[in-house]
Amino acid sequence: MNKVGSNVTQVTVAQIAGLNTLGISLVRIDFAPNGQNPPHTHPRATEILTVIEGTLFVGFVTSNQNNNRLISKVLHKGDVFVFPIGLIHFQVNIGHSNAVAIASLSSQNPGVIMSRPGPEPSRDYHTYSRKPRINRS
Repeated sequence: MNKVGSNVTQVTVAQIAGLNTLGISLVRIDFAPNGQNPPHTHPRATEILTVIEGTLFVGFVTSNQNNNRLISKVLHKGDVFVFPIGLIHFQVNIGHSNAVAIASLSSQNPGVIMSRPGPEPSRDYHTYSRKPRINRS
């Protein structure tokens, strides 16, 4: 597990050359209790996440045209959630045991851009529910 309590195992064209030109990739995300996959985006792919085990709080922030709204939901085993291409999104394990999710992505090379981390990652999923502040100076 990494310092935020998750481990992401990728299956992209970098791991399996046979995915080239197929337009698909996959990741497995293992979460410790209170672990998170911090805010990030995939510039070249939409993501469909399926919870295999545990309970996750997930969400994404809409674009400027939609007032940067947070769309979020608590997911349980078997639930599915879609993160649109290019939008900042996250997952947090809010259960008391480990959680596992599988994410399918619509590109063999989806890319990932991590949001700039703060001094210490938040373990409070309510933090993500607050409206983001934007410095317009």
